[in-house]
Amino acid sequence: MVNALILAGDKGTNGEPKALLKIKSMYMIEYVIKALRQSGAVSKIYVAGDDILKEKIGHLTDGFIKSSGSIMDNVRNSIKVIKDYDTPLLLCTSDIPMVSGEAVADFIKRCEEKKLDIGYPIIDKSLNDKKYPDVKRTYVKLKDGIYTGGNIVYMNPNVAENCTKKAELLIEYRKKPLKMGKVLGFTFLLRLALGILPISDVEKKICSMFQVKGAAIATSYPEIGNDVDKQADIDFVNKYIS
Repeated sequence: MVNALILAGDKGTNGEPKALLKIKSMYMIEYVIKALRQSGAVSKIYVAGDDILKEKIGHLTDGFIKSSGSIMDNVRNSIKVIKDYDTPLLLCTSDIPMVSGEAVADFIKRCEEKKLDIGYPIIDKSLNDKKYPDVKRTYVKLKDGIYTGGNIVYMNPNVAENCTKKAELLIEYRKKPLKMGKVLGFTFLLRLALGILPISDVEKKICSMFQVKGAAIATSYPEIGNDVDKQADIDFVNKYIS
């Protein structure tokens, strides 16, 4: 079993929390909460967001944390508020309304079997194209195939402080190739750019850099990565969601 933290601080174009977008008859975040409950693998569900979220969906959760600062700030602060360092934490965004309890349970199970500190889902482009041919996603070409990332992360709370600070460094350097090269290695970045980097080498780099046991989990549930950012995404979700 894990605890779950839904990061719901993002705002929509109208300035309101994106989590409160209506998808058919429910708020978008309600679909995520429902999937976490139905997974049978989540003990407690917490939400980090604005006070209006607490008013609207607070009764559906086990705890609410006022969001402040960056995503990484919210992760670190929420872990301190939750105060449960013995239970793995599932981080997820509020904008994946198509995610299912089955998908969540499968991902958690595979992370637990590997005894991971950090687990991250990846989705093969061919799987997404087959199941949802009209979905638009950003993909990365690796030696093993073409993948996109999911919107959930399995994390050992005890490694969060170190990992989030290093992740912030990577975010800061994302548009500074020389500094990014010094952090990740120019050979690593070149192989990534050429699409000849295997997943195993990416995992080794992450494990070494963050000093954790981590792995990429190739999930067969593309809904984990089908997030909602624009009107076209809302139209897409309304077409497929039941």
